[in-house]
Amino acid sequence: MKETIAKDLLKIKAVFLRPDEPFTWASGIKSPIYCDNRLTLSDPDVRNDVENSFAKLIKEKYPEAEALMGTSTAGIAHAAISAHLLGLPMGYVRSSNKDHGRQNRIEGRLEKGEKVVVVEDLISTGGSVIDVVEALREAGAEVLGVVSIFTYGMKKGLDRLAAANVENTSLCDLDALLKVAAESGYIRPEDEERILAFRNDPSDESWIKA
Repeated sequence: MKETIAKDLLKIKAVFLRPDEPFTWASGIKSPIYCDNRLTLSDPDVRNDVENSFAKLIKEKYPEAEALMGTSTAGIAHAAISAHLLGLPMGYVRSSNKDHGRQNRIEGRLEKGEKVVVVEDLISTGGSVIDVVEALREAGAEVLGVVSIFTYGMKKGLDRLAAANVENTSLCDLDALLKVAAESGYIRPEDEERILAFRNDPSDESWIKA
């Protein structure tokens, strides 16, 4: 599964690897990788791989799941399609409460004690998805876990998820993606170490000069 999704993400350029021309994140950190998983929705074949993989993963890992909850906004479509494949209810969680109407943060029907799985597109530092999980827990849901398309595997994110007692399973991760990228000639073999050095400590920019 990881290899298939890695090939898909590289094929549609949902993931860019540019160790020689780093991207600059909003935080100011220089990064050799940029990820836009929204592009998976625009390619029918890739979308099919992603949603079927989500459905298979959820069915195998969380057979007791009673509903899927997407993160706003990137996880909504994936939660909807996966829920359709599984025949489950679906909803989503806003980043904050609406400022009008019923001022909902959680959209869709959610019963207290309901067993839910959160669907996310990307896990980096883990902050946003933890916020979603906490909102669902406060509303009385039992969050079984999180499924996501891709994760960098950053230590900060792993530590934060563990501290919040949140389990994430990704269809693909940086290690699998780099292996496929190196084998296909997308990056040079020596670039693998540079990109992993960034992942292991984003604040240390020595990989740029490598």
